[in-house]
Amino acid sequence: MDAATFALQFRGDELARLAALAEVGDPVWTDELDSAPTRRRLARAQVLVTSWGAPALTAERLAAAPALRAVLHAAGSVRGIVGEDVYRRGVAVSTAADANAVPVAEYTLAAIVLAGKKAPFLAAQGRTAPVTWNDVVARDDLSNYGRTVAVVGFSRTGRRVVELLRLLDTAAVLVVDPYADAAQVRAAGGEPAELDDALRRADVLSLHAPALPETHHLIGARELALLPHGATLVNTARGSLVDHDALLVACAAGRLDAILDVTDPEPLPAGHPLLGLPNVMVTPHVAGSLGRETRRMAQHALDELEALVQGRPLATPLTAATAAVSA
Repeated sequence: MDAATFALQFRGDELARLAALAEVGDPVWTDELDSAPTRRRLARAQVLVTSWGAPALTAERLAAAPALRAVLHAAGSVRGIVGEDVYRRGVAVSTAADANAVPVAEYTLAAIVLAGKKAPFLAAQGRTAPVTWNDVVARDDLSNYGRTVAVVGFSRTGRRVVELLRLLDTAAVLVVDPYADAAQVRAAGGEPAELDDALRRADVLSLHAPALPETHHLIGARELALLPHGATLVNTARGSLVDHDALLVACAAGRLDAILDVTDPEPLPAGHPLLGLPNVMVTPHVAGSLGRETRRMAQHALDELEALVQGRPLATPLTAATAAVSA
C-alpha cells in the first residue's frame, strides 16, 4: 500500500496484532514489489496484506512469490490489484468491502434524511436570500414521514441502507436488483421491485450498484423522467451509473434534486454546471472509510489473517466470478 495509507490504517494496535499473528519482516511495509530487497522478501511471503496504492499482482510478480497463499485486502475493491492470474494460481483473496460498507451506509442514511428535509438545498438557497421558518412551515414536501425510498442494488452497502431505513417511518423501501433473493430483501425490510415501478414511486432514489458495462448510465434521461417532481437522487456508489448530462437538465429545471458523493468524471471539473446549482450537493467521495474508519478495514484484514493461522475459512472470500460483479 502507499505510505499515507499504511500510516493511517496500521498503527500501534494493528502492528502489535500483526506481529502476534505472523512472522513480520523489516520493513513491514512496502509500496513496490520489484526491487531486489522486496523480491527477497516476496520469495518467502505466504500472505500479502494490501490496501490503497498497492501495485498490481501481475504474472511476473506472482512468479516471484512461489509461497503466496493469500491476499488480504484492507480496503474495498481489489480491481487493479488482483486479476485472473491470482485466482488461477489458487491464491485465496479476501476484501474488507463489508467493513467499508458501514460508513457508506451511514452516510447514505444521513443523505436520505437530509434529502427529506431538503436541508442542503435550503442551506444553499439561504446563502443568497434568507430562508426563515415562516418560509418552510407550510410546505408539504419537507418530511421524512411516509416517504418512499428506492434502493438500486442490494449490495453490501445497499443491504445495510435498507436495514438502516427501518429507523425512519417510511411508506416503502423498494429494492431493485435482479440478482437479489426476494426473501432476503424482505427480511432486511425492503420490497422487491422492478426499476421503472420503483422510479415512479420514489421520493428518494439511492444507488448502490457496481460499475460494470451493463450498469453504465443505468440512470439516464428516460429513468430520470420517471421520477416524481421533487425527488432526490443520492449516489454514493459509482459516478458512471448516472448520465450527468441528463441529470444536469433535470436539476437545472428544478424538477429533481441530487446529492452526489461520486461523479463522472470524478472530480467534476471546476466550473461544471452541476456544482453551481443550489439543488445539487456534491461531496468529494467522503462516504467511504476515512480517518479512523480505515482502521476497521485493517482489523478486518487481521481477522482474516487470524482465520488463516487457525485453519478457519475466510469470512469474506472473493473468487474470480464474485469479483467480476463487485464494485
